[in-house]
Amino acid sequence: MGSLEEWGLAGRSFGTWITWFLIGGDLYTAYTVIAVPAALYGAGAMGFFAVPYAVIAYPYMMLVLPRLWTVCHRHGYITFADFVAGRYGNRWLTIAIALTGVLALMPYIALQLVGIRVVIGAMGIHGEWPLAAAFVILAAYTYSSGLRAPAVIAIVKDVMLYVMVLVALIYIPYKLGGYAHVFETANQLLAHHTPTATIHLKEGQFLGYSTLAIGSAIALMLYPHTATAVLSAQSANVVRRNAAMLPAYSFLLGLIALLGYLALAAGVVTKDTNMAVPLLFLKMFPEWFAGFCLAAVAIGALVPAAIMSIAASNLFTRNLYGALINRKMLPEEESRMAKVVSLVVKFGALLFVLKLPAPYAIEMQLLGGIWMGQLFPSVVVGVFTRWFNPWALLIGWAAGMSSGTAMAVALGLKSSVYPLHLFGSTYPMYAAVPALLLNLAVSTVLTLLFRAMKINSGADTTDAAAYVG
Repeated sequence: MGSLEEWGLAGRSFGTWITWFLIGGDLYTAYTVIAVPAALYGAGAMGFFAVPYAVIAYPYMMLVLPRLWTVCHRHGYITFADFVAGRYGNRWLTIAIALTGVLALMPYIALQLVGIRVVIGAMGIHGEWPLAAAFVILAAYTYSSGLRAPAVIAIVKDVMLYVMVLVALIYIPYKLGGYAHVFETANQLLAHHTPTATIHLKEGQFLGYSTLAIGSAIALMLYPHTATAVLSAQSANVVRRNAAMLPAYSFLLGLIALLGYLALAAGVVTKDTNMAVPLLFLKMFPEWFAGFCLAAVAIGALVPAAIMSIAASNLFTRNLYGALINRKMLPEEESRMAKVVSLVVKFGALLFVLKLPAPYAIEMQLLGGIWMGQLFPSVVVGVFTRWFNPWALLIGWAAGMSSGTAMAVALGLKSSVYPLHLFGSTYPMYAAVPALLLNLAVSTVLTLLFRAMKINSGADTTDAAAYVG
């Protein structure tokens, strides 16, 4: 593991199936299994936005990611921030992109540990030592092996999750009297929630629902851990095949979401909606199979947390420390630093969970999705055209970040659907979408202005031939 490419991307050696399990293990986390059903358990149909956003994401990935993979492979780029550095030649834009990725990943890693804590709590085990033990396991198995370790565990994790979900979706409804009874009971109980909810979208929720799906799809592909999993593939065709095959996980996600309604119908009562699924398993399954399911959730936290910590290490080493010292580090130096940073990142996430209430991690994750969407003009648009001025992109990024954050803070970080007041009407929208529109508008206007003023637009050092095909 003498280079960052070997440690952080497994030497770009993964074929179709390993990449499929790795990206699946990366995007469908323990928190997905906990939080998506929890959203349906607490808020009804609005929680289903996760399913269409996954459906939207894969055609978008098919269009963008093979092209990005080709450019990154041609130039030895490890991160999407590397691509931005080569495409625009602007150190401050590169630092902004990398910093956004690291900031968005920290609460995301913490959420995986929250998922483990929920499982441990459901089993009646108290104290912080089990969480600390999970941290030690996570740190040890990624320090020496890098990305290869979570790639192997991802296969085990996905098989366990598929078994867990398929058994739950057949056995539990059978015990409860069928799906018709499940939906009817869930709808009746949701009507008594505060605020009231139903298993159908209510009037006024359509725009919030659709912008949540679109904005989340845009952000999903830009997360550093997505980049790490994709760039570890051995060819652009592997990436294309995975974009075609990954909708199988969307089917699984739809089934996972239904666990929230099953928990309602089974009479699971909890103020902490994140406990709904673990309590459902403990109530409806024999002890041995409930243990299997909770183990699947816990392993489902370790895999993405490992990939995320590697992604954060890659970004810090290559694009923050490397950009600030303004010299190219030796491969051995990069690899050594990335290993140490990965430990620091995991330890920071552990402290985040131990010292702050779990809602803080959830609320910070709302910001993470809003922030990641602001990379769209630099990365996604950048892979198709070099039209934007890098200084305009940097100012647009700042406008999007500040406006998106302000909207989330105005909601007390309790929600990311902001009631936007325009022309005498109110439009409840996912904050990432108006923030991104502002970002694009500022970037466009300033690019035109800077061109008129003949301000230097930086140098593109990427190979034009890499964008063909």
